[in-house]
Amino acid sequence: MLRSAVIAFALSLGVVPVHAQTTHAADTADFVQQTQQWRDKRLASLTAPNGWLSLIGLDWLKEGANRVGSAADNDIVLKAGPAHLGVVTQAKDGSLHIVLDPHSGATVDGKPVHEAVLVDDAHAGDAGPTNVAFGSASFLVIERDGRKALRVKDAHAETRTHFVGLDYYPMDPSWRIVADWVPFDPPHELEIGSVLGTINKEKVPGKAVFHRDGHTYELMPIQEEPDSLFFVIADRTSGRETYGAARFMYADLPKDGKVVLDFNRAYNPPCAFTPYATCPLAPPENRMDLSVTAGEKKYRGGH
Repeated sequence: MLRSAVIAFALSLGVVPVHAQTTHAADTADFVQQTQQWRDKRLASLTAPNGWLSLIGLDWLKEGANRVGSAADNDIVLKAGPAHLGVVTQAKDGSLHIVLDPHSGATVDGKPVHEAVLVDDAHAGDAGPTNVAFGSASFLVIERDGRKALRVKDAHAETRTHFVGLDYYPMDPSWRIVADWVPFDPPHELEIGSVLGTINKEKVPGKAVFHRDGHTYELMPIQEEPDSLFFVIADRTSGRETYGAARFMYADLPKDGKVVLDFNRAYNPPCAFTPYATCPLAPPENRMDLSVTAGEKKYRGGH
């Protein structure tokens, strides 16, 4: 029953011709089902209480003492939480320490402590950065280009409570492309800018080469995780039908000299939804002279 329903759904989308072979219809049904599952997972992650929609602040720390709280007399004024949360002190070597106000009700990694060392995301390892929680809100410390900031989240953030949903191009199997993989030995270095105006130099293990409408295109990924490739891309739809700065896309590691690029799974970076994220921009090498009419469209409720 489920497969029949999925095939019927695929037919309704126009991705399977009515006269298609049963095998082809089944393959396309699998594609539709898997793509829908990916979209559902994407939506759940984005809208989670601590997802990207919950961001309410990105506050840069100065060296020395930083008084933090929602009252106006703080050095860092939060949009949620107690009037005086505590003091975050950044030493000259970049290490961080917090002393909580005894009336703040805040916890550090779930524990009601008076003071603690704060570990930022660049030095946290698998354990993750230290989390300071207070009511429906929380913060952790991020490091970007040698600077540290509080990334503040609130489950009641307006961007989350007033979220208007995601829009996609129709599912299209033709945009699931098997590309040739050309490895780089040694890895190349790619400069990737960010919305903060910084430029990071990233290692690129190789390039994906594919063909579309008689033209050849190349995309260069970085490898943030050991089991996948991460592409930051832009194309002719960028700034018009899709988010202007970039879209993100993951791919499995190459196998037998091939890598699968599924543009149906190209999605918006956090910066499409909130001004408090620190997203990379598509490098010139990944800006395609091609309209990629697949994946996630521009967010209708964008800031």
